[in-house]
Amino acid sequence: MKITQVEAIPFAIPYRKPLRFASGEVHVAEHVLVRVHTDDGIVGVAEAPPRPFTYGETQAGIVAAIDTIFAAQVVGLSLLDRETVHTRLARTVGNPTAKSAIDMAIWDALGRTLDVSVTELLGGYTDRMRVSHMLGFDEPAAMVAEAERMRDTHGITTFKVKVGRRPVSLDTAVVRALREGLGEGIDLYVDGNRGWTAAESAHAMKEMADLGLLFAEELCPADDVLGRRWLVSQLDVPFIADESAVTPADVTREILGGSATAVSIKTARTGFTRSQRTHHLAEGLGLEVVMGNQIDGQLGSLCTVAFGAAYELTSRRPGELSNFLDMSDDLLTEPLCIADGELTVRPGAGLGAEIDPEKLQRYRLDR
Repeated sequence: MKITQVEAIPFAIPYRKPLRFASGEVHVAEHVLVRVHTDDGIVGVAEAPPRPFTYGETQAGIVAAIDTIFAAQVVGLSLLDRETVHTRLARTVGNPTAKSAIDMAIWDALGRTLDVSVTELLGGYTDRMRVSHMLGFDEPAAMVAEAERMRDTHGITTFKVKVGRRPVSLDTAVVRALREGLGEGIDLYVDGNRGWTAAESAHAMKEMADLGLLFAEELCPADDVLGRRWLVSQLDVPFIADESAVTPADVTREILGGSATAVSIKTARTGFTRSQRTHHLAEGLGLEVVMGNQIDGQLGSLCTVAFGAAYELTSRRPGELSNFLDMSDDLLTEPLCIADGELTVRPGAGLGAEIDPEKLQRYRLDR
């Protein structure tokens, strides 16, 4: 059960259409496949999706960090030495996605070694989650059409709507069009990616007060400390801290400071080990939790549902598990399937993920 090698393989798969939001846009999934090898011949896998406009990581930076810093920190350790792995990786500031992919690949390798699923190792509460689909910037009619397609094809009835444009009426009109076009059987919430000021956010939420929104997420920057506290204090829906609350310490600061009332957990940036810490903290504080999406591919989405299904709290709300549908292809031998609005945990040991060697050869960038 000792780790003998850590691989970081860059690959690129185009999206069928770009996903646009307040902090940037994505045209190609330039991700990194991480593989952890053991002396028993086991290989654990995970996906690292860099988001340079949010965390400062790039694909090349993730590969370099793993190859030149992190691999040497974990080679020789046992798969059971997860706290030692966490401590050693934490010595280096930043690089959340690189660290998280190593962590999740170790959990996958451990599950494969023990012939137990990662979800069972983590908690085993259920084997599925309801799905929320993320809608990027577009014209109202196009966003309504995409939501209708997701509802009619995959049974998805919860949608996260990207907002944060100026004037705010561009986005409030979209949300209203979605509510009117899809009816009352649909749940909606909004994510500003820090695009508005606190005053703009307050104005927008008043315009949408009659639309029955579930949440508001990162409408304005957390660095606007007083403005954000002022905004959150007047909202009647939970305010989700996302990119402002990556670590448990961030969550504590944002919640106790009155800058948020709920939290998004993204396994792509906190792995399984640190996501556990955030989950337990949220449970102790009585917070709403949403399993978020870092525009993951299928492997990343599999990691998210594996964690989210493991606990009662994280499985209460639909998880953001569907953006892989916007990719033109993927690396898994057996594609994920969203049916009746749900994504199930893949059966089998570990994450239950198998990489198609031909697809990896086609899309990898290091050969």
